[in-house]
Amino acid sequence: MSFLSATLSRVKPSPSIAISTLAAELKAQGRDVIGLSAGEPDFDTPQNIKDAAVAAIAAGKTKYTAPDGIIELKEAVCAKMQRDHGLTYTPKQVTVGTGGKQTLYNALMATLNPGDEVIIPAPYWVSYPDMVLLAGGTPVAVEATLENNFKLTPAQLEAAITPKTKWFIFNSPSNPSGAGYSRSELKALTDVLMRHPHVWVMTDDMYEHLVFDGFEFCTPAEVEPALYERTLTCNGVSKAYAMTGWRIGYAAGPEHLIAAMRKVQSQSTSNPCSISQWAAVEALNGPQDFIAENNVAFERRRDLVVAALNDIDGITCPTPEGAFYVYPSISGLIGKTTPSGTVISDDEVFATALLEDQDVAVVFGAAFGLSPNFRVSYATSDEALVEACRRIKTFCDSLS
Repeated sequence: MSFLSATLSRVKPSPSIAISTLAAELKAQGRDVIGLSAGEPDFDTPQNIKDAAVAAIAAGKTKYTAPDGIIELKEAVCAKMQRDHGLTYTPKQVTVGTGGKQTLYNALMATLNPGDEVIIPAPYWVSYPDMVLLAGGTPVAVEATLENNFKLTPAQLEAAITPKTKWFIFNSPSNPSGAGYSRSELKALTDVLMRHPHVWVMTDDMYEHLVFDGFEFCTPAEVEPALYERTLTCNGVSKAYAMTGWRIGYAAGPEHLIAAMRKVQSQSTSNPCSISQWAAVEALNGPQDFIAENNVAFERRRDLVVAALNDIDGITCPTPEGAFYVYPSISGLIGKTTPSGTVISDDEVFATALLEDQDVAVVFGAAFGLSPNFRVSYATSDEALVEACRRIKTFCDSLS
C-alpha cells in the first residue's frame, strides 16, 4: 500500500514550472538558454507599489491579518470592481489569497463533491484540471480549436453541460492562447448559462488589463447581471502590476461562497503576506497609467513574434487579443525528423528537441489540453525574442 494519498496520484506537477526549472538548470550549466516558458512580466514592480511595501514594514504592519485579507485591500477590490465593471460588492463578498491560484483552489475545495463536473475550455491554464481533481471533482475539457481562434462556441458549452455540471471555468484573455472574448461572444455564452441555473461561473480575469488593438475587456457578471449571484470573479495583481512574486490574488462573489472559501483558507495557509497586501492596496488604488505604457511594449513583442513564427514553414500562429502568450500550431511539422533522427511525433517531442538543439524553452501544447501546439511567453526583451525566433526557424528548417 502506498504511503501517499490516492488523490495525489491523479494529478501531475505543473509542466510550465517544470520546463522553466529545466531551462534554469541548463542555464546554470553554462548553456545560452532563452526561456519563453514563464508567464511572468519582465517589467519591475512600479516604484509607488514598492514604496508602499517599505512604508508598511516601517509602520510595523508585519503581524497576522484576518485569514483572507485586510479590510483595506477588500475595500480596494470593491472599488476596482465598481470602477472597471460597474459591479457592486461589499468587503464581506471579497476574499484575498496567496496568488490567484489559491482563490481558485479554495473555491473548488469549498464546493466540489465526488462526481461534480467542471467544464474547462481547452487550451486551458495547466492548473485548472488538476485543481479540480485535487478537490474531488471531474474536469470536463472542451476543445476550442484554432479554426475558432481558440474560443469556445455556445453550442459546445451547451453540449458539455450535464446535470452533474457545477462550474464553468472561464478565462479571457486566455492563458495559453491569448484569446479574448468580445462582449457579444461572451453574451452568447452567458445566454447558454442562463438556461442552466445549476451551473456556476468561475471567471479568471488575471489578464484583463493586458489587451491590444483596442480590444475591450468585459467579465461575465458585467455582461449578464442575472449571473451575479452564481459568479465568482477571480483576479489578482500578478500580471498587470508586475507583482508575480508578491503572491496576491482575490475573488468577489456571493457572501456564502466567500465565507466557505474563508473557512478553507483559515485551516490551510491563513493570511497572505501582510506586506504584500499593503502593496496590493497601492496597486489597485494608485496610478494605473503604467499599464498602458507596458502594453505598448507587449503589443510590439506580440506582433514581432507572430510575424516571425508565421514566417516558418509548418507553423501557424494566430494573433491573440491579449495576455502575453501566443499558441502556434505545429501541425505542419508532425512526422518530420530532426538531423539526429528524432521523429517529431507530437508537441512534447518538438519542445524537448527544440530545447536540446537550440536552447529555446517553450511549453508543449499537450500540457494545456490542445495539440499539436506550443506556448510562447513573449514577456521578455525584444532582443531575446528575435534571437529565440531565429533559433526556432533554424530548428524547423533543419527538419526533413
